[in-house]
Amino acid sequence: MYLEIVSPEKVLLSAEVTSVTVPGVEGEFQMLNNHAPIVSVLAKGVVKVDGNFEIAEEVKDDFTKAQDGKWHFPIKGGVLEMKNNKAIVLAD
Repeated sequence: MYLEIVSPEKVLLSAEVTSVTVPGVEGEFQMLNNHAPIVSVLAKGVVKVDGNFEIAEEVKDDFTKAQDGKWHFPIKGGVLEMKNNKAIVLAD
């Protein structure tokens, strides 16, 4: 699936990924390829991204690589839309 993580200042990630886990307001949930369409409000927490992709050098400091190999991106909240194998995270 294709994932975009966008902040008010810039596009942080735009890549083909294996999975993304987000902090929904009613709990954390994961999306894989062919996930049903969804719109969700996101709570403060960490967006966890798995896959074989590169993080752009100018935003690498915004992400951390966890021991499980996933990239973590902390957010204060936001909105997620998943439709047609494309997920967009509008992060605060």
